[in-house]
Amino acid sequence: MDPATAPRAGTTATRTTHQSLVEAIREAILHGEFVADQRLVEADLSERFDAGRAAVRAALLELTNEGLVERVANRGARVRAVSLDEAVEIYEVRMALEALCAAKAAERVTPEQATELGELGQAMREAVAAGDLTGYSELNQQLHRRVREIGGQGTAARVLERLRAQLVRHQFRLALQPGRPSVSLPEHLAIIEAVRAHDPEAARVAAQAHLASVIEALRRVPRG
Repeated sequence: MDPATAPRAGTTATRTTHQSLVEAIREAILHGEFVADQRLVEADLSERFDAGRAAVRAALLELTNEGLVERVANRGARVRAVSLDEAVEIYEVRMALEALCAAKAAERVTPEQATELGELGQAMREAVAAGDLTGYSELNQQLHRRVREIGGQGTAARVLERLRAQLVRHQFRLALQPGRPSVSLPEHLAIIEAVRAHDPEAARVAAQAHLASVIEALRRVPRG
């Protein structure tokens, strides 16, 4: 191998460590361990994640580019708070992308995947019947993720993951709305049935209807 083109020792390991740190901090934000407007102190993160200060700084820069973290002059980094108005805008973008992914999934779904989606829909029914809001919320995320994966639209999927990360606080508030699962369940089931039926147009319409419903519910959430 030409020494000039050989990979430098440690490059892959460094990249892997960086990505792992980014994912660890991202997951902490997604799971509410770090809340909106909370300061992210490099020394604390370095100790918590057993990483160097330079690595933490690089990870925070990447999360800033994703819109999860913001830098405040003379204050360092903090978890970025997404306003209700911005959340509505993000959901409007999600509506277009989720509709695309659902239509693609309807074109590509295999019999095995159709069966999997049917089982996922049944699990969602059971969670709502049992009043299991946490379980239903997890199944909700799983459904959207599987539809994106089946659709195979990688670019849309990556954008959606970034957008979803910015909506954590608002998704939690929506999940607590009385009766919200009983509204969203039939919307999710409509997406499942359209995908399983290999009907791209019906899948697109069902996904758009679901996100439009989410936007309407979000607009009813008290501000503050």
